[in-house]
Amino acid sequence: MGLQENGNKYRRMDGDGNGEEDATLSNNQEQGFVDNGDQRANKFVFACAIFASLNSILLGYDVGVMSGAIIFIQEDLKISEVQEEILVGILSIISLLGSLAGGKTSDVLGRKWTIALAAIVFQSGAAIMTVSPSFAILMIGRLLAGVGIGFGVMIAPIYIAEISPAIARGSLTSFPEIFVNLGILLGYISNYAFSGLPVHINWRIMIGVGILPSVLIGFALFVVPESPRWLVVQGRIDEARSVLSKLNESEREVEERLAEIQVAAGYANADNYDAKAVWREIVCPSPPVKRMLIAGCGIQCFQQMTGIDATVYYSPTVFKNAGIKGTTELLAATVAVGFTKTVFILIAIFLIDRVGRKPLLYISTIGMTVCLLCLSFSLTFMGSGNLGIGLAILSVCGNVAFFSVGIGPICWVLASEIFPLRLRAQASALGAVGSRVSSGVVAMSFLSVSHAITVGGTFFVFALIAALSIVFVHTSVPETKGKSLEEIEMIFQNDGEWQGGGREVELGDVERLVQTQ
Repeated sequence: MGLQENGNKYRRMDGDGNGEEDATLSNNQEQGFVDNGDQRANKFVFACAIFASLNSILLGYDVGVMSGAIIFIQEDLKISEVQEEILVGILSIISLLGSLAGGKTSDVLGRKWTIALAAIVFQSGAAIMTVSPSFAILMIGRLLAGVGIGFGVMIAPIYIAEISPAIARGSLTSFPEIFVNLGILLGYISNYAFSGLPVHINWRIMIGVGILPSVLIGFALFVVPESPRWLVVQGRIDEARSVLSKLNESEREVEERLAEIQVAAGYANADNYDAKAVWREIVCPSPPVKRMLIAGCGIQCFQQMTGIDATVYYSPTVFKNAGIKGTTELLAATVAVGFTKTVFILIAIFLIDRVGRKPLLYISTIGMTVCLLCLSFSLTFMGSGNLGIGLAILSVCGNVAFFSVGIGPICWVLASEIFPLRLRAQASALGAVGSRVSSGVVAMSFLSVSHAITVGGTFFVFALIAALSIVFVHTSVPETKGKSLEEIEMIFQNDGEWQGGGREVELGDVERLVQTQ
């Protein structure tokens, strides 16, 4: 029994594909989001997405606070420039361990408890960094924090995608990126607020403030349910039905969604799930899975290779190179960057399910390319005058704005929605590894590369990579707006193009897809 789409209407299908009922549903109603009546399900999904995203504040806060704290750490602990690069970049590199482990962990423990584990590990690392008396102890805390972040960045989008209706999945799955940006802004504000304290105290307070979100994360565990798709894989059908009843408007929709999930789960159930088979399919993928991996992992790598972490982590260095001298003035300029980044991620949330993923990616990558070229020009040719400083600040703010309105949130949305259920956790973890490695390489090499080819030259390289990302979006990223997770699998069966041109899509399509794999 399935749903067959005809324009914006649906009719129920029997096992032979014949229509039996003339009841119709609007697209919004089929997804559980209606314009009138009971809105409790909508609010519940919204609350779950917020609580699942709280870990992302920790990542954002670390990125923002380290941009300023590193100035005082360098002065207090007398570390070298190489140690500074390692301290900043190692978190991204080591987080790949958490991301790799996170896929398997979330399949075993569940999505919800993996979110809790991420918070515990990160907070342990942050606490060690706060009291560290030396660079060695600081690095131990940094390594622990990195593992926690690795867990967090891959699991939150997966969880949100698995509980969200298709019509709002893009916006809801973007919530982690909102909280990353909020964390960055809070980190910048913390830097500015505590910069006047003694050097041996201020950076410890800056880092220690990041422990506070653990209270909210602990509360979230009593609010958010487990992913219904994970429960189906474990054979816990009644529990999955109970969760779906909180996420949908009617009993009929619950049963239809549950049936679709059960079919799409295929051999990814608890009785015959084989982790080795999953990795074999990822390492030696079929053409559809290969296209999924290229799109999902590629967009995550491009997100970081365009230099966003260099812009955020080293924004004081960039502004100092542009001509701003005082530490307080440098940190104040970074607050403007954080504010811009946060505002534009909010804009993306309103547009992603209206405009679509791909148009926003075009706007984002083209805008970033232009802003990075302008930043390179201002740093290379305009000197340290007011005009050069103004153009540099405007270019940095423009770069983070275009990043936040497109590739920043959409990379996580795509990675969480394009993979089939049996591969979703492991393949998303692989994409997160690509993101974290790219971020670490950029963060750990920025100062060295800048000494070799100047800061302006480094941002020119980032501009070229951003230009390549435009080509990648055009050739490898499909549009997934408004489609269920199970329907999205069908996109990649036809070389990445949606087969909806007059053709009706029903649950049987998904069932046949599973049977052929």
